[in-house]
Amino acid sequence: MSVEEIKYGERQIAEGKLITFPNPRIGRRYEIHITLPEFTCKCPFSGYPDFATIHITYVPDQRVVELKAIKLYINSYRDRYISHEESVNQILDDFVAACDPLEAHIKGDFAPRGNVHTVVEVHHHQTPEAF
Repeated sequence: MSVEEIKYGERQIAEGKLITFPNPRIGRRYEIHITLPEFTCKCPFSGYPDFATIHITYVPDQRVVELKAIKLYINSYRDRYISHEESVNQILDDFVAACDPLEAHIKGDFAPRGNVHTVVEVHHHQTPEAF
């Protein structure tokens, strides 16, 4: 096996997309909480690694996000040069595009670096359709 060969996990991460399946309880309002404690990305200014726990809370509508897919999607950030603020906002945008939840809350709790601790939170609320 060549050192240059892409490993199967790297391939899965590179191909990772947010996959959904039908909500088994459409019409029932319930929350799903997902914690992803191994989020990493790179600072777009210094290149230093950033580490965070991503918390996702959402109220599904028609679709639910598959957990392995979200794990692979989150792992795709590890080599991206992206700010704390942009990463959390992008996660919300992609999450809403994939499953269009009634509500979603994404919280990025970043590990302190240089004596600075950052928490970024973003929200989404589905707007009722106009009649």
